[in-house]
Amino acid sequence: MYRIGNIYFITAIAVIGGGLFGFDISSMSAIIGNQTYLCYFNQGGRDAEGKCAGPNPDVQGGITASMPGGSFVGALLSGFLSDILGRKTAIQWGAVIWCIGSIIVCASQNIGMLIVGRFINGLSVGICSAQVPVYLSELAPPSKRGRLVGTQQWAITWGIMIMFYISFGCSYIKGTAAFRTPWGLQMIPAILLYIGLLFLPESPRWLARKDRWEDCHDVLALVHGKGDPDSPFVKRELQDIKEMCNFERRNADVTYLELFKPNMINRTHIGVSTQIWSQLTGMNVMMYYIVYVFAMAGLTGDNLLISSSIQYVINVVMTVPALIYLDRWGRRNTLIIGALFMLTWMFANAGLMASYGTYAGPDGLDNKKEVSWQIEGPPSKAVIACTYLFVASFAVSWGPASWVYPPELFPLRVRGKAVALATASNWMFNFALSYFVPPAFVNIQWRVYVVFGVFCTAMAIHVFFLFPETAGKTLEEVENIFIHHVPAWKTHVTTSHILQLERGQVDAEKFATTVHEDSPERRGSKI
Repeated sequence: MYRIGNIYFITAIAVIGGGLFGFDISSMSAIIGNQTYLCYFNQGGRDAEGKCAGPNPDVQGGITASMPGGSFVGALLSGFLSDILGRKTAIQWGAVIWCIGSIIVCASQNIGMLIVGRFINGLSVGICSAQVPVYLSELAPPSKRGRLVGTQQWAITWGIMIMFYISFGCSYIKGTAAFRTPWGLQMIPAILLYIGLLFLPESPRWLARKDRWEDCHDVLALVHGKGDPDSPFVKRELQDIKEMCNFERRNADVTYLELFKPNMINRTHIGVSTQIWSQLTGMNVMMYYIVYVFAMAGLTGDNLLISSSIQYVINVVMTVPALIYLDRWGRRNTLIIGALFMLTWMFANAGLMASYGTYAGPDGLDNKKEVSWQIEGPPSKAVIACTYLFVASFAVSWGPASWVYPPELFPLRVRGKAVALATASNWMFNFALSYFVPPAFVNIQWRVYVVFGVFCTAMAIHVFFLFPETAGKTLEEVENIFIHHVPAWKTHVTTSHILQLERGQVDAEKFATTVHEDSPERRGSKI
């Protein structure tokens, strides 16, 4: 069968798996304010104008959280699937599961059926979100790895935006087709993903683990050598993979317990923390519940939905600079500066809400208890502006970097399970936030912004002291940072020697000498 060798085409197909997550986010965020949805799943009666209240706040939290709950389970299972079946096959299974979940969601007759369908969708998202970054990081050349793996986040933003506008358009349909149509259409990208993966190569590093060295060499030549098996870069990559595989075979077979042993616990903590912090920025709260946030700022009707959609456009556009420059900026600087900007906008929103807002009463605005605070006039416009700036700050920093970073931290033998564990932690916190934020809006109102502002402050400090730089290094070079215990703040971006090798400007032996001279021992523990 014909195989695609262009790394950009490979990436474009694989990251559709990330798009599934985006589709699911906005298929709920655009629907939760729709009267057809609110009346069909109504639990709170009607107000004086006859408008339905919809599911109770804790139930709506459960509906939203069922997807990340399934994703937590799917991410953990993906480590086993990926190691046994291969990275590509695991993602294909994710596409099949997504279609099954979407059928159930589309046909939902009650809240229980909706939750089950979203949980199954979550299984798919967990598998794809964990294994697409692993697949791409093992295929991508080092100088482009950040850009290519970060494209997963860009696919998520496109999925969010496209699905939001589809849901917005369908909201004008009469009857339950207003929400069933978008829930059914979200099967289309999964079908395209499954078919597209048939034409992609398997991860060369996974093939090496299975002793399929000829296939491994063929894939490296196809993707990195433009079909030339004698390319210096291909030879160097193959040699690195062989050395790493030989080293790993001298160690016991890996289980999840391996990730908590003394020689691995530090990078496990870093990988898991990266994914947890990406949730504690509060970004997905903005994605899921932006309708509530802007309703507090006085927006209603179509103005509310259209203004909400602008943040999705910002999310798409502002991810692009990170894709282009992430490998130059480095992971550390991107994460630290992004956290500093985000904490600024979170605290600004908290201050505006506290100073100029008022309590909306126990029933909230328009009988929505979650819309518990109201702010009007110029301060409300400032809240909307700060929200847009927050989204832009996340999109250019933690959005793509949090997917790029974890797969770079781990050696081959544990990478599948390690990234699965890190991604599972992401979904665990996504579940918790999805479930608890609606009641939090009811109970602590504007103080929700303070909570996330504190989290953003803590993550900036954490990254500075404990997260090493991985940009511009081969996955095998990253291993040396941890073996030699190089302090995080002494690591920096190195790309020149990698670019020279990828372009064939230096042979593999000279590259090996350069790397040796650039090792921690030779450079005073700076890398």
